[in-house]
Amino acid sequence: MYHDGNRALQERFGSTALADRLLKVTHRTAFTDEDRAFIEAATFFFLATADPQGRPDCSFKGGPAGFVRVTGPDSLVFPDYDGNGMFKSLGNIAANANVGLLFIRMTDAPKRLRVNGTAVIDLDRAACAEVEGAQALVQVTARHIFPNCPRYIPDQGNGVESKYVPRPGQPRVEPAWKSFDAFKDVVPERKA
Repeated sequence: MYHDGNRALQERFGSTALADRLLKVTHRTAFTDEDRAFIEAATFFFLATADPQGRPDCSFKGGPAGFVRVTGPDSLVFPDYDGNGMFKSLGNIAANANVGLLFIRMTDAPKRLRVNGTAVIDLDRAACAEVEGAQALVQVTARHIFPNCPRYIPDQGNGVESKYVPRPGQPRVEPAWKSFDAFKDVVPERKA
């Protein structure tokens, strides 16, 4: 999960123990029932892909609730709808199967879930015909599934900025998870 670049910064900022604990407590390779419900209720997500040289690209994917389906313990599928014809995401997947998906809920109960893994494109006409508007289906096998701290997500529904955004002259608000028994002994002290 972590490479030398991650580890160097974790060491610099004193968060190695926290990163290890987050990996132990929150990381998984199979979807939970809660993950499935969250993913299948989503009306959008962000998809990160990379070209053959590793240059990243990120795109927004949207559809009706249920357009992304968890199809197995570590797999999900989503349709690729007609777009601008550049085929940036599908072209990248064809050349470099590594993907990252970020599911996010921007309401009064913000939430994020990250899914990193590999993808394949299914262009089978019969399979695509089963999903209204799909020109292709993308099947993802998850390598890493983990929640991500939602504290800076604004409440888009109410137009409210996150209370955790640093503001000049005001003390920072700490998220509750930092005081949970599973993490409080490894949370580094905040540096000014």
